[in-house]
Amino acid sequence: MNFTFRSLVVTIALALCLLDTAQAGPLPKVPTTKIIAIGSVTPGATNEAVSAVLPQEVRETVQLHLDGKIEQWNVRNDKLGVVFILNMTNVDEAKAIFARMPLDRAGLISFEFIPVGPLSPLSLLLAPANP
Repeated sequence: MNFTFRSLVVTIALALCLLDTAQAGPLPKVPTTKIIAIGSVTPGATNEAVSAVLPQEVRETVQLHLDGKIEQWNVRNDKLGVVFILNMTNVDEAKAIFARMPLDRAGLISFEFIPVGPLSPLSLLLAPANP
């Protein structure tokens, strides 16, 4: 697919997202296909405390990656923390897994879990046109 066509599709999809739902109606529901886990080092956490737990945290994070739970892992550039793209669809399961991680158990990190799915307005592009 060429860049111009992809740009057009993305532009249309984003425009549809911004439409007033009273005019366009509710957008179709989509399944959760991934979870974004955003971890922030808690206020008051010291470098020494984090460094003491970090070796075990890294080993357990690598194991989650090898188990297929973590697809991508990134460092935050705006503050101390991480962003994971999880191959999971259940937020409660993700919360339970991360609650058992060493940094979380030590109270040194907190996570926000965001369920995401396919861009729902794209389905409107597939609807038959009204004559």
